[in-house]
Amino acid sequence: MDIKKEYEYLYNRIIEEHKEVFEKQELDSITALMADIEKAKGIFIMGVGREGIATRSFAMRLMHLGKKVFWIWDDTTPGMHNGDLFIITDGCGQIGHMHYIVEKAKEAGAKVSMITGSPDGYTAKLADTILFVPAFVYNGTDDRVVKSVMPMGSLFEQHIFMLFDIIILLLEKKMNISGSEMEKRHRNIE
Repeated sequence: MDIKKEYEYLYNRIIEEHKEVFEKQELDSITALMADIEKAKGIFIMGVGREGIATRSFAMRLMHLGKKVFWIWDDTTPGMHNGDLFIITDGCGQIGHMHYIVEKAKEAGAKVSMITGSPDGYTAKLADTILFVPAFVYNGTDDRVVKSVMPMGSLFEQHIFMLFDIIILLLEKKMNISGSEMEKRHRNIE
């Protein structure tokens, strides 16, 4: 194997895959998620695995924007109520234990926004709003997604990390928050 040739092929293919996903992205669902975030009293966030890591980074940036944000798995996370927003990333749209937590969030009166690559999954059907990311996801069921040379759900997992950063940049502008204001909320005990 020619490592240089294979490396160049892979990085060009991966960049092209992300470009295709960005070009296929529906902007109305991004706008809806942004509106939900702006209105929310409290924001609760959850994801698992690699997509959970990207989602947790989104929670951090929302906190830097000045939002009251809780990661669902933390012991200090309070209860959800009316006026709260539960943002869940579930690539395939049907992970059992996540479905249970969505049901509990709905019972508590929270609005549910789901980020998924499979909007027809059984958990996705419970969501109030869906941000469909057209990137191949592990165990996904939607044929509109961009296929990938990468294993399992790597395209979806990587892509949401970038998409979340774009959403933060859009919210920063929409909410008229400066980068220096966000920096003031950065942890200062490092």
